[in-house]
Amino acid sequence: MSLWNAAKAKRLRTLQQKKEAQAKAARRDIATLLERGKLETARIKVESIIHEDIHIELLELLELYCELLLARFGVLDQNVRVPDPGISEGVCSIIRAAPSTELKELHTLRDILMHKYGREFSAGVMENKDDCVAERVMRKLDLGTPSEELVDGYLSEIARAYGVPWTSPGGNNEKSQATEEREAGSQIPEEEKTPENEKQTKSEEPKNSKQGASSSAQPDPSPPPPPLDDFEALSQRFAALKKR
Repeated sequence: MSLWNAAKAKRLRTLQQKKEAQAKAARRDIATLLERGKLETARIKVESIIHEDIHIELLELLELYCELLLARFGVLDQNVRVPDPGISEGVCSIIRAAPSTELKELHTLRDILMHKYGREFSAGVMENKDDCVAERVMRKLDLGTPSEELVDGYLSEIARAYGVPWTSPGGNNEKSQATEEREAGSQIPEEEKTPENEKQTKSEEPKNSKQGASSSAQPDPSPPPPPLDDFEALSQRFAALKKR
């Protein structure tokens, strides 16, 4: 493991940024295709973008596992043939997923881990014995043909982002607009306002102003939260990624 350091782990981030830039250029090309009415070509290109997005998420997961192994190097450096439970998921996920990437530094790390834990353990990992590989990693390795709904959703978002007037057959644009309206908050239209609604709104205004005045008059006595250490920050990044 001494042959593999944090500088090499950062190559994963560089590769992610490169692929994200390529995906952005591809989205611009797809918007041009939609504008010209070349829908079938746009759909084929969108499938490639979907696979690239999944691959970028896989690289992000592997980057977190690499950081975990570096942070817990003392546990990793133990002379054992089975990884400690604290690093087992990371070790197994890297051994299983590294061949699906083009990053030679990740292949080197995989070879180091396989040599450390032995051929029998590595063979079990490749078969995902006892579900040792993270489920989210396995889902990103099992790439199939994207569904029509997912493709239409991507096309709708690309068209909206680049201002192209295009509506998907499934009505995903309408669904996106409805979602935006919900996120913007429910508001009563002018034509639907009743005297009862106006009365309720007026009665709430003084309360809100009083609450604002009291909250501004009383500063928050709680001290600022302490800075996160490396392990807490890493744990929060894992939790945020697993919610996607």
